[in-house]
Amino acid sequence: MGELASYEYFMKEALLEAKEAYKKGEIPVGAVLVINRQIISRAHNQKETTLDPSAHAEILVIREASQKLGSWRLIDAVLYTTKEPCIMCCGAIVNARIKRVVYGCDDPKGGGAVSLYNILNDFRLNHQVEIKSGILEKECREILQKFFKELRQD
Repeated sequence: MGELASYEYFMKEALLEAKEAYKKGEIPVGAVLVINRQIISRAHNQKETTLDPSAHAEILVIREASQKLGSWRLIDAVLYTTKEPCIMCCGAIVNARIKRVVYGCDDPKGGGAVSLYNILNDFRLNHQVEIKSGILEKECREILQKFFKELRQD
């Protein structure tokens, strides 16, 4: 499997998680954390379900992977997420020493990786993260747009 095909495969898995969030009335963001082309953890946003403002998909996959692997250092991990991570999630990604973040669509109102801030590549921090964006961008953006359109109609 080539690199682009690999990115798309794992982003489709993250999109399945986003669809689960959508069904539950959560903002439809999904994530999977991958090491050596194996999914270690998967999650979707659960802020409304858990009443926990930190229950973003990215935070939840990092927590689960750390527990499974017995380490907070996720040095060889690639985190796939359907939307550009926010500043909170970017902080957790840097602290977990994640190698690469692959995301679908930008978040011009809250993005911490590129759109508003450049946390993942801030040279002042002790770790920088590779970024690949725009993977299945259309599909990732459409589920968010559909969700918010329906929310405004209700």
